[in-house]
Amino acid sequence: MKFLRLCHSQQLLYALYVYNPSENVTVDERLYAFKGRCQFRQYMPKKPAKYGIKFWVACCSKSSYAWNMQIYTGKPSSGTREKNQGMRVVLDMVKGLKGHNITCDNFFTAYSLGPELPRELLQLKGRKLNSSTFAFSENCTIISYLPKKNKNVLVLSTMHNDNQVCDGKESKPEIILHYNNTKGGVDNLDKMTSTYSCQRMTARWPLVIFYNIIDVCAYNAYVLWTEKHPAWNVGRLHKRGLFVEELGKALVQPELMMRKSLHRTAAAKSAVERLRKDGEQPSAI
Repeated sequence: MKFLRLCHSQQLLYALYVYNPSENVTVDERLYAFKGRCQFRQYMPKKPAKYGIKFWVACCSKSSYAWNMQIYTGKPSSGTREKNQGMRVVLDMVKGLKGHNITCDNFFTAYSLGPELPRELLQLKGRKLNSSTFAFSENCTIISYLPKKNKNVLVLSTMHNDNQVCDGKESKPEIILHYNNTKGGVDNLDKMTSTYSCQRMTARWPLVIFYNIIDVCAYNAYVLWTEKHPAWNVGRLHKRGLFVEELGKALVQPELMMRKSLHRTAAAKSAVERLRKDGEQPSAI
């Protein structure tokens, strides 16, 4: 039954596909804070909110435009644990994308990869700090990087096929640098949507999902607008706040015009007229 309850929300999520992201796309999880009653509420101790509704998100690494979202509704009704969930999520999130590079963390890496790792990549003894060991196969590259003592960082890439290392003090491989530059798309989306949010206190989880969709859509609209009109308010501080205010006015303006013709008291008519005039004036932030 919990899947049927999400059908209306899912129809709203389909509207995200109108944008073609940059060459790099980030796939990650996102927790929207909620402590009320919900069958699929998640507890994630490493997240700031800890309790909430989890979304799988694929977004542009450059602009953080949310290209695809999927609500995690917990274990299947059969009660059996889903196998290869990370791989399934990535394939669902990037379905329809072509010619893009996907960046994701170790949760989304297939478990079957573990036994196939060469022992040289796992060996720490005798290795120098900031050293790198590469392993190549026909269609992928694995890098083992040692940033600290007894700490081994493993990164797999199907995009890179060489052992290029930067000239800096830490001698980081190109694969590591690419991962660091493209991994934060979803985290930045969290930051952007929390700065200007329509979220209100509620004990109803469908409203929480709706608030999240509104926040994401408002940010997506900002990305579309600024890419379509790059000269819009160039150099202005709080540029996104200005856009959100103008967006709100544009959304309520048709309703104000409709209410203007309704029979009401002189005071109410005056208030509606004042709001209508305020909506026609540009905001100053």
